[in-house]
Amino acid sequence: MLNKIFNFIRPGSKPSRPAKLNIIPRDHHPVSRKKISPNAVKVLYRLNNAGFDAFLVGGGVRDIYLNDTPKDFDIATNATPEEVRSLFGNCRLIGRRFRLAHVRFGREIIEVATFRAGHDKVEESSVQAATNQEGQILRDNVYGNQQEDALRRDFTVNALYYSVADFSVYDYVGGVQDLEDRLLRLIGDPATRYREDPVRMLRAARFSAKLDFAIESATAAPIEELAPLLLNIPSARLFEEVLKLFLSGQGFRTFSILRELGLFKFLFPGADDLLEAGAPYAEKLLTAALKNTDSRINANKPVTPAFLYATMLWPEVLQNKTVYTEQGLPPLPATHKAAQIVIEQQIKHTALPRRFSQPMKEIWELQERLVKRQGRRAEALLEHPRFRAAYDFLLLREQSGEQLEGLGDWWTEFQQSDPNHRLKLQEKTSGKSGKPRRPRRPRHRPRKRD
Repeated sequence: MLNKIFNFIRPGSKPSRPAKLNIIPRDHHPVSRKKISPNAVKVLYRLNNAGFDAFLVGGGVRDIYLNDTPKDFDIATNATPEEVRSLFGNCRLIGRRFRLAHVRFGREIIEVATFRAGHDKVEESSVQAATNQEGQILRDNVYGNQQEDALRRDFTVNALYYSVADFSVYDYVGGVQDLEDRLLRLIGDPATRYREDPVRMLRAARFSAKLDFAIESATAAPIEELAPLLLNIPSARLFEEVLKLFLSGQGFRTFSILRELGLFKFLFPGADDLLEAGAPYAEKLLTAALKNTDSRINANKPVTPAFLYATMLWPEVLQNKTVYTEQGLPPLPATHKAAQIVIEQQIKHTALPRRFSQPMKEIWELQERLVKRQGRRAEALLEHPRFRAAYDFLLLREQSGEQLEGLGDWWTEFQQSDPNHRLKLQEKTSGKSGKPRRPRRPRHRPRKRD
């Protein structure tokens, strides 16, 4: 069904193999220095002037070709990381698995990578390269030339190089044709490339959704079988991938493609189990949350990973909470216990830093506190720093079909009312006067006699 709706898998027009170098001159492509960050242009020219080859590569070239605005500008060069650092005082080297130079201009970072070559260029014992038994690359610092670098990149549309020396675009793998065909194709044998880095399967889903490209059938074919390799990826790296997948403005489409390819369950197994079991509120909640997040991102409004994770994990929290309340636990302790269990299971798959997990738990806890509106409680909740997020979350719960007896409408009206009307709303809720109680007078204890 999703395949028919989104048309995100399509046969390729040619075999997936390296193409002969195609140099596209300036008057035959849309890439221009005017569309590139001035800081990236500075780096390109300084490397060129120092006698090195340097090219804008990857998403920057791809997005300009598609008439989009790039978010990042990455550079590939034949200069080593140490040589790059010697040219830029504002440069630092990062990474062990993949050595990179970061040239910083205020808040903007221009990433500079040295041309890579295949691991067949070095001996197995070399410290420059390492793979595990499944073929996953653990270290990749084998340097090569531009053509070798192009063959080491993931997708053809990400392997285009723009030169400020002659203003041409260099295409070794047919990337320009795939851009015109709106087709996402891995370079080389797909199974081998996924084994080298299983995260490429997630990138296939993300780029397909982001660019509205179909995935070439041979590129999609091995994913279902090789998806379990994601279990070998560190949870911290998968957390970063989750943010890219769902906070890009195409979260709902990405979610649909991930599910169709069998990848979502390796990121959020609890939510996937409920979706597969046909829990209607789970699918409605995730759909509503992701569409809402996409709308906010595309309107340049702020979003937070805490809210994203709160919605992704809530169906599982709710299921566990129901079990605990049936066992006799009060609602709030039941929510705390359910949250603890769900978080412990989730961090086995994707990390969840405390700066996000703590606000997420507060959003969940406030769902119970929002029910209790008598006396000063309602006014106090309005001052809570997480109230707005908890209120938005409450509305999503109602939208997904949870029966909350109009709680969302009550809070909407309460926020918009004057003090007198707020008092009436509280009276209707409690069935008695909502006037705040007078403080009790302190009791005077009799003095002890000696």
